[in-house]
Amino acid sequence: MKHTLRFLFSLLMLGSAMVFAQDKAANPKDSSAVKTNRYGIRAGVDLFKIGRSSYEKDYKGFEVVGDYRLTKKYYLAGEIGNENKTTDDDRLNFTTKGTYFKVGFDYNLYENWLDMENMVYIGMRYGVSAFSQTLNSYKIYDRYQYFTPTQTIESGEKFDGLSAQWVEVVAGVKAKIINNFYLGFSFRINKLVSNKKPDGFDNLYIPGFNRTYDGTFGAGFNYTLSYMIPIYKKKVPVKITN
Repeated sequence: MKHTLRFLFSLLMLGSAMVFAQDKAANPKDSSAVKTNRYGIRAGVDLFKIGRSSYEKDYKGFEVVGDYRLTKKYYLAGEIGNENKTTDDDRLNFTTKGTYFKVGFDYNLYENWLDMENMVYIGMRYGVSAFSQTLNSYKIYDRYQYFTPTQTIESGEKFDGLSAQWVEVVAGVKAKIINNFYLGFSFRINKLVSNKKPDGFDNLYIPGFNRTYDGTFGAGFNYTLSYMIPIYKKKVPVKITN
C-alpha cells in the first residue's frame, strides 16, 4: 500500500509540473491581456479500467467520467460505471457484479494563464452502488487432518439486491493535450456510509468502492481521457506582471 501511495503521489506531482510548464510557456510578455474562460461539458472514459480489463482475466470494468464548469473554480463532476470481478484469496473465491455512480464537485486550485484550461484540483463525491455477490467456493481448515489440512467446498450461492453508499475525497490533475482533449488522473480516499450485507457473508469488494478488507475505508484511482464540448465563453481582462 505504501508503494502504491508513493507511486500515485509521484504521478500527481508530475501532472502538476506538466500543468505548470504549459501555463508558464503560455505567459505572454504584454502588460495586459484578455483571458477567455470556456464553459461546457467534458466527458471521457477511465483508461485504467479499460487496460485492466484487457490484461486481468478475472476483471471486467468500464467507467464514464464527466464534469461541467459552474464558475471560475467550481465544477460539477461525476462518474458512472460497472464492474465484474472474481476474487480468489486464501479462504474464499467469489464474484462481484454491479453498477455504480458518483456525483459531487471539483475545485480547481490552479490559476491558468490566458486561454489555458488545466486543473490541479480537490473535490468530493457521494457514491452509490447496486450489486450481487456469488460465493464460488470456500476452504475449511481442519487442524486434526495433517495430510489434508484444508477442504475446498464448492458453493455457487448467489446474493442479490445488495447496495452500498460512501463518500470520497478526491485529488487530481487534468491537462489539455490537443484541441479539446484532456488527459487526467485522480486519487480517491473512500469512507462507507451504508453497506447492505448478505446473511452469512460479507461485501469484501464493492463496485466503484473497491476492496473493503480494511474495514469501512478504501482507496481508488483513475486515469482518464476526456473531450470538452464548449457551450459558451466569457472574456475576462487579466493584468500581467513581467
